[in-house]
Amino acid sequence: MQRLELSIAFQTDKALAAYGPLASSAEAYGFDGVTVYNDMLYQPAWLPLLEIARATRRVRIGPAAVNPFTCHPINIASEIALIDEMSQGRAYLGVARGSWLEYVGIRPQQAVRALREALECIRHLLRRSTDPYPGQIFPIAGGDALRWEIRRAEIPFLLGSWGAKTIQACAHEIAEVKIGGSANPDLVPHYRQVINDAAAAKGRAGTEIGIVVGAVTVVDMDGQAARALARREAALYLPVVAELDPTLQIEPELLARLRDAADRYAYDEAAALISDDLLRRFAFAGTPDQVAEQAAALAAAGTARVEFGTPHGLTPQEGLRLLGERVLPALGVRAG
Repeated sequence: MQRLELSIAFQTDKALAAYGPLASSAEAYGFDGVTVYNDMLYQPAWLPLLEIARATRRVRIGPAAVNPFTCHPINIASEIALIDEMSQGRAYLGVARGSWLEYVGIRPQQAVRALREALECIRHLLRRSTDPYPGQIFPIAGGDALRWEIRRAEIPFLLGSWGAKTIQACAHEIAEVKIGGSANPDLVPHYRQVINDAAAAKGRAGTEIGIVVGAVTVVDMDGQAARALARREAALYLPVVAELDPTLQIEPELLARLRDAADRYAYDEAAALISDDLLRRFAFAGTPDQVAEQAAALAAAGTARVEFGTPHGLTPQEGLRLLGERVLPALGVRAG
């Protein structure tokens, strides 16, 4: 069985000087990758990634994920090329439709086509092709190209999506699919088949596209306290992703109550509705041994990479320490 890769993801809500030390610590603990989010109303991912690139030597780094509706593909291509240059070829690019776009009045039309075209357009730009790119949504006129030397045209792309149609449309360009907001091992065989079918239709082997599973993570020696915080953190997205999980049976009345509480930002009320069993499917939460057990179950199901998302612990510092000193060793990772 292929070794499970382990990465950590940071929210972009910190002082710029904080990202380098955080990433350096993660690398020293033995993580394989460091991701930063690119969520609406938080800092854009690019400057934190530059700080991370400067402070690390080994880990893969990238945003998960950028959307092409608030950041045009020509800007995305330029930014990720600079991150790849600064990191000496360790960058990857995550692209997704994005959430909360309605907040700024963006309601994407033809979202599946837009994501496919965005990936193709970014690759076209990274290759510095002077040919036109005949996109309907993101066309490139041709005759010119990015005006500096690009370190790697073939930067790996990650697609953040739960949608089979989106995966099928983008399978020719991607190296990974991230199922965000889930820790459910039952999902993995389902998406392995979706990816295998999509890859075969594009003349690729399904094994060329890895599955990444990532979610809110709260680890603490007090497992009950960790789960209590994780419930509150997961309440924001659980009502949305629960409807996307084809393996989950959840009572419609419970889902409606969760959605209503989340819509009112009543996260404590929503958290009280989330049982331990339900929480395990949407977050990594508990003691270090319990979180390691969740990650191992995902590996056994066929996950290529597990990503531990923010806030990591009751305090971010303690969460990172416990992940590095207790969870990673339990999964067979030695400090780097």
